[in-house]
Amino acid sequence: MEQKKTSLFENGLIWFGAAVSLAEILTGMSFSSLGMGKGIAAVVIGHVIGCVMLFLAGVIGGKMRLSAMETVKASFGSKGGLLFSTLNVLQLVGWTAIMIYDGALAADGIFGTGRILWCVVIGALIILWIMVGISNLGKINTVAMAALFILTVILCKVIFFSGNVLTPAAEQALSFGGAVELSVAMPLSWLPLISDYTREAEKPVKATAVSAIVYGIVSCWMYIIGMGAAMLTEGSDIAEIMVKAGLGVAGLLIIVFSTVTTTFLDAYSAGISFESIFSKIKGKYAAVAVTVIGTVAAVIWPMDDITDFLYLIGSVFAPMIAVQIADFFIIKKDSRGRGFDFINLAVWLVGFICYRLLMNVDIIVGYTLPDMVITALLCLAAQGCYKKLKK
Repeated sequence: MEQKKTSLFENGLIWFGAAVSLAEILTGMSFSSLGMGKGIAAVVIGHVIGCVMLFLAGVIGGKMRLSAMETVKASFGSKGGLLFSTLNVLQLVGWTAIMIYDGALAADGIFGTGRILWCVVIGALIILWIMVGISNLGKINTVAMAALFILTVILCKVIFFSGNVLTPAAEQALSFGGAVELSVAMPLSWLPLISDYTREAEKPVKATAVSAIVYGIVSCWMYIIGMGAAMLTEGSDIAEIMVKAGLGVAGLLIIVFSTVTTTFLDAYSAGISFESIFSKIKGKYAAVAVTVIGTVAAVIWPMDDITDFLYLIGSVFAPMIAVQIADFFIIKKDSRGRGFDFINLAVWLVGFICYRLLMNVDIIVGYTLPDMVITALLCLAAQGCYKKLKK
């Protein structure tokens, strides 16, 4: 019996939920020093770049009918692709820790019992969610997303439509190019996951387009709300901002609840990716281990500033998708029958180093776009030279 394919609406809903996130709001807060005009421009430019990449990654998976990490093997080899599966697990462990930390800060803003206690409580609740299972939590997650969406609408009204004066931060902590890159990095962080959904779509290309557009629009909105909230309160603490905005305990409780119900998806996805690397380990138990690691990390390390983490995501996944785009759309090569595609792995490494070097230059469109152009051209040149040498 053929598995039921997902509709355009269902795919749009998935990515609407992905974008309505505390992570986007918190990242948007760091844009407050740019002022509203420049800040919005940076958010939009970055999301256009990032969501085009997200679209192309989704099209590859949708057309091949393969998961995201399986499509990576087509460019880097069956064993070479495991490198990116491992990096994806690490990325998701990082997101799990960050979201537990942010949820704990918000909870501490309500009860003042200490961040460490709330890290443990939230971590335990995520483990409970994992053990109950994703199929039994669909409705709860939908309610949480709806509640956070309503909260953002209220917050939007308080910030932008209540006659408040929005004051940019005094210190110019972030350049325009740096802000663009932080906007690119969020959709880039979804590259290793989007094909897991588009491969099941009735119309994969249209579903991918809907997914990328919905995510891009809603994520931009979250960034702008975060930026406006920081300018309104002249602060960057989410609990303080919610209280000053007049939302109080109800707003903070919704944030805590949504943090628990959505962060388990990061941990669960990490578990599934881990299972693809070590098939003997059950994904559910790997997800529990990821949550424990994330909880310990949230307790030990402060995670108020995630900009370096977002830049790291960009430096890993931007050259990866550049190689995939060149391979799939232009070269039309499939390396799944080989253990390693050493040429493409070498090109990715050069792209990674190039991204890190570009971070020292303030480029108005960020680092991802120029790095991807360089990496894709290098991939085409390297594969062209290899074909000539074979002849």
